[in-house]
Amino acid sequence: MRQRYIRDMVRAMAAYVIVLVASLTVLRSYEFARFWQVVISLSPAVPVAFVILAMLRALRDSDELQQRVQLLATSFSAALTGFVTFGYGFLENIGFPEFPTFLVFPMLVAFWGISLGYFNKRYQ
Repeated sequence: MRQRYIRDMVRAMAAYVIVLVASLTVLRSYEFARFWQVVISLSPAVPVAFVILAMLRALRDSDELQQRVQLLATSFSAALTGFVTFGYGFLENIGFPEFPTFLVFPMLVAFWGISLGYFNKRYQ
């Protein structure tokens, strides 16, 4: 199970890096109609779908305790990310710079990693 997850994740992340670099190179090197700019800009999201599938498959194949730990970590990180971005939205009303939306997912993943460590330790 773990070997399959690692293999699928490495392949998907390698595809992501390749597609990301290629899309940025193509967009900087050539002129395209707006439609094609959008398609090329979104193309790195396709390999990310395979990352998500690998993660879901690994979660499905894990035992019930690990599923519970993952649920708690994911729920906590989603709630904390929502709280932080919601709160920051109020600060934007008084002149704080706009929060870049592309940072929401990395924030979610960071909070998930931190909370996963906590919940793993709690259930040892």
